Amino acid sequence: MESNKKMDSLAGINKQRVILVTYLIAAMDITWLFLQFSITPYLAKRLGFDTLWFGYLQTTVGIIQLLGGPIFGRFADLFGARAALSVSCMASVVYFVLLAMADSTAMLFIHKLPAVFMHVLPGTQMVVADLTEPEKRADALAKLGLCFGIGMITGSTLGGTLSTRYGEGYAACTAVVGSFISLLLVLKFIPKHTKAQSAQDQNNKNRSIFNLGDITRLMKYPGVAKTFIVKITSGLPSGIFQVMFSVIAINFFQLQPEQNGYLMAYFGVMQMVMQGAVIGRMTARYSEKTLLLLSVGVSSLVGLAQALMANVFQFSLIVIPMMFSLSMFNVITDSMLTKSIPSSDTGTMMGLCASVQSLMRTVGPTIGGLLYENYGVSSFGYIQCAVNAAVFLFLFKDRRTQRVITRK
Repeated sequence: MESNKKMDSLAGINKQRVILVTYLIAAMDITWLFLQFSITPYLAKRLGFDTLWFGYLQTTVGIIQLLGGPIFGRFADLFGARAALSVSCMASVVYFVLLAMADSTAMLFIHKLPAVFMHVLPGTQMVVADLTEPEKRADALAKLGLCFGIGMITGSTLGGTLSTRYGEGYAACTAVVGSFISLLLVLKFIPKHTKAQSAQDQNNKNRSIFNLGDITRLMKYPGVAKTFIVKITSGLPSGIFQVMFSVIAINFFQLQPEQNGYLMAYFGVMQMVMQGAVIGRMTARYSEKTLLLLSVGVSSLVGLAQALMANVFQFSLIVIPMMFSLSMFNVITDSMLTKSIPSSDTGTMMGLCASVQSLMRTVGPTIGGLLYENYGVSSFGYIQCAVNAAVFLFLFKDRRTQRVITRK
C-alpha cells in the first residue's frame, strides 16, 4: 500500500515536470514565431512586396498549415507526443535556416514550405490536455496561453532589436539556435506517450494518419460541430485583423521595426495579465458557456472601438479588452472541444483547432488586403462588431432554449 502511494506520488512529480517543460517549449516556440512576425514584413518590403503580395505570402502559409494541422494531430495521437514535437521542432530549424537565406521573392515563398510540419503549439496543448483532469483543463490551457504572452513579448522585442541593429538574417539565425534547443528539450524530457495506455492501444488499432474519416468523425460528438462553427465564425474577423496588423502598423500607424516590436511586447504583457491573473480565476467561478458568451460580446465591442480609432494611443487602450476576449475565447473553446471527445483523440482535436487558425491565415490576407485597399482600417472593426453581435445573439438564444428544455 505504501509502495503504491510512493509510485503515485512519483508519477505526479514526473507529470508535473513534463507539464513545466512543455510550457517552456511552448514559450520558446512562440518567441521564435513572433521574432519572425516582427522581421518578415520589413524583409518583404525590402524585397519589393506590396500589400497584396504580402497577403499572398501569408495566404501561402495558411494553406500549408491548414493541410498539415489535422494530419499532425492524427500523427501525434498515433505515434506519441515526443515524435510529433520532434518533427515540429526540426521543421522550425529548417524554416528559419531558409528565412536567413531569403534574398529574393522566390526564397521568401520557399522558406514557408516547412510550415506544413510546424505545429509545436497544438502539440504542447495535446500534452497539457492529456496530463490534466477535465475540471482543471481550462486553467492549465490558460497557463499555456501565459507562455504565449511571454513568447510574444520576448520574440517581438528581440526580433525588432536584432533586425534593426544587425539585420533580418542575424535575427533568423538566432531563431535557428533556439528551435534546435527546443528539439533537445523534447528529446530529453517529453515522454514517448502522454495518453493512458488503454486509450493509446485503442487509438492504434487503425494506424492510418491520412484517414479523413477518423478525423472528421469527431464532429459527430455532441456539441463539437456547433462549437467549431462558433470558433470559426467569431474568430474570423479578429483573425483577419491580426494577419493584417503588420501592414497596419507600417502604413497606418507609421511604426518603425523597433517601435512595432515594443507594441507587440505590450500585447504580450496584456496577454500574460489576462492568462495569469484573470482567466484562471474566472474559469473556476463561472461556467464555460457563460464565459464563451462574455468573450464574444466583448469582441463585438472591441470591433466597434477599432472602427473608430485614429491613432496608436487609442489602439493601445483597445488592446486591453481585445486580449481579454481573444484569450478567453481560445481557452474556453479549446477546453470545451477536448472535453467533448475521447482522450485518445485530443491530438487530432488540437490539430483541427490549429487548422481554424490556419484557415484564418489562408483567407485572411486576401480578404484583409482587399478590405484595406478599398475601405481602410475601419472596415475590419465594423465587420468584427457585426459578426460577433450576431454570434452573441445566437449563443444567447441557444442558451435560453436549452434552459427551457432542461426545466421541462
